Amino acid sequence: MCGIIGILGNHAAAPLMVEALRRLEYRGYDSAGIATVHEGKLDRRRAVGKLGALADLLVDNPIKGRIGIGHTRWATHGKPTVNNAHPHQSGPVAVVHNGIIENFKELRAELADAGKTFVTETDTETVAMICAYQMEQGLSPVEAARATLAKLDGAFALCFLFEGEEDLMVAARKGSPLAVGRGDGEMFVGSDAMALGPLTRNITYLDDGDHVVVTRDGAEIFDTSGAAVQRPEKVVQLDNVVAERGRHKHFMAKEIHEQAEILSDLVLRSTNADRTRVEGPASEVDFSATTRLVMVACGTAFYACHVAKYWFEQLARIPVEIDVASEFRYREPPVQAGDAALFVSQSGETADTLAALEYCKGKAGQIIGVLNTTESSIGRASDVILPIHAGPEIGVASTKAFTCQLLTLLKLAVSAGRQRGTLSAEDEARIVRQLYSLPRLIQDAMTAEDEVRDIAHWLSSARDILFLGRGPMYPLALEGALKLKEISYIHAEGYASGELKHGPIALIDEHVPVIVFAPRDALFEKLVSNMQEVMARGGQVLLVTDEEGARIAQDGTARVLKMPTLDPLLAPIVYAIPAQLIAYHTAVTKGTDVDQPRNLAKSVTVE
Repeated sequence: MCGIIGILGNHAAAPLMVEALRRLEYRGYDSAGIATVHEGKLDRRRAVGKLGALADLLVDNPIKGRIGIGHTRWATHGKPTVNNAHPHQSGPVAVVHNGIIENFKELRAELADAGKTFVTETDTETVAMICAYQMEQGLSPVEAARATLAKLDGAFALCFLFEGEEDLMVAARKGSPLAVGRGDGEMFVGSDAMALGPLTRNITYLDDGDHVVVTRDGAEIFDTSGAAVQRPEKVVQLDNVVAERGRHKHFMAKEIHEQAEILSDLVLRSTNADRTRVEGPASEVDFSATTRLVMVACGTAFYACHVAKYWFEQLARIPVEIDVASEFRYREPPVQAGDAALFVSQSGETADTLAALEYCKGKAGQIIGVLNTTESSIGRASDVILPIHAGPEIGVASTKAFTCQLLTLLKLAVSAGRQRGTLSAEDEARIVRQLYSLPRLIQDAMTAEDEVRDIAHWLSSARDILFLGRGPMYPLALEGALKLKEISYIHAEGYASGELKHGPIALIDEHVPVIVFAPRDALFEKLVSNMQEVMARGGQVLLVTDEEGARIAQDGTARVLKMPTLDPLLAPIVYAIPAQLIAYHTAVTKGTDVDQPRNLAKSVTVE
């Protein structure tokens, strides 16, 4: 979602802001802009499209000043145009905003009654106009910003800049994340540590409802009641916030190839030296009295939960309910003290997931967060945090975060099984030994990349593609279809293969590639029967299976991708690799924007 940067510095702010915004590109955006104050005058530059357009504009029409605010916009209200791009200005006030002002129409009506006119289609312009109007009534910049905040309904992160004020910035958060960074005689505001990393390691995360008055001398933070408060300052390791593509053409490719190493580290972090037992945060969650596990997430994280449902029910015999976060709280589901509520989010700021968590607070026996960013809103609201340790993920289409979520959830299911007496010590030790084989299995799966690159030329000409799986490979089929849709813009659907006869088989003809995830597991024979039904109707099958599976079932298929032979428990993690590679190389063949696909944002911080 939109990215924010604010700088009160000792050097020219414009180039620093552009570089910081470049580090926020992963959030998704369609326009960008900056505003500065120089010699008391407020000035701004805005451009539609990628940051290169803004950088070019600044070469032709530079902007001075050592204080400034910058923004990458993902359009909500109003089309992506220069006029609608941030920062928005009204008289002496400029504002950048992440989120949605839900009552902006009512506020616009009030301003119209006061004789004000509007020049954009955005809700953010209303914020700037209210603040400027408050200043017209004699309020100081800080007082005007506070009066403005009191009028706003919705979810937002805001940063205000004022004409004539070269040592003042006011920022606030309600629902959308915002952090303050401290330097040597300099101060910074940013959407996350990724933006602030090159500028400072000393970061304070605002709590929900906070606003902050920032000068070069420091930051005064105030809570929802207006009382001055102290929030902890954290030292963020620079390695955790620096991300480069290296030798790879795209961040997504880099992140796919990082998975063997990252998963290896994740296994080592959370198993004992004897390789017989799950330890660490997963073992700290108490499932002994849990009567039901409620799992809530969005998008790829939801599919990780869907896979984990099989693991928890089979290994720990816990009844599991999964739901997409955007639907969960609106049906007002009964949540009881015997329930454990688990929320999965890469960013820890996903608005729908956070709202679902708040619904469960005080109802569920415990709140568990499975997160890549532990210092996040969901992290702070959770009773127990399970870090996935994926590192920065820049590509909008999640890859390494997905497999790290899966591994973290598998370890949690194993720990739950041990606690509940449904998994013996011998079985736990066997599973843990299998976890240590994951890096090798991932590397073996990667060897299929050249073949996938060739297959992508076939798939790239398709208008529709189906993905099939059974058991835990069914949610992987859903994830494979999502990946392909996200970055190649090809219509794709995932199905449980047993459901083919209940409707989807009508879509099959010789023009529809069908990708079948079929490791040799207990459901292999049934899946092959479903695949035969597809081929009997002219469907062109890409079979993804192991050596023995290929020997048994490859006759009549269009193509076969061979995966390593493995324990079926690990298949969803390892088979995620071909799903990701298929999506990536198909998108590359089509020439789409792999890392920043149209209309999508990395972190969805508004509902």
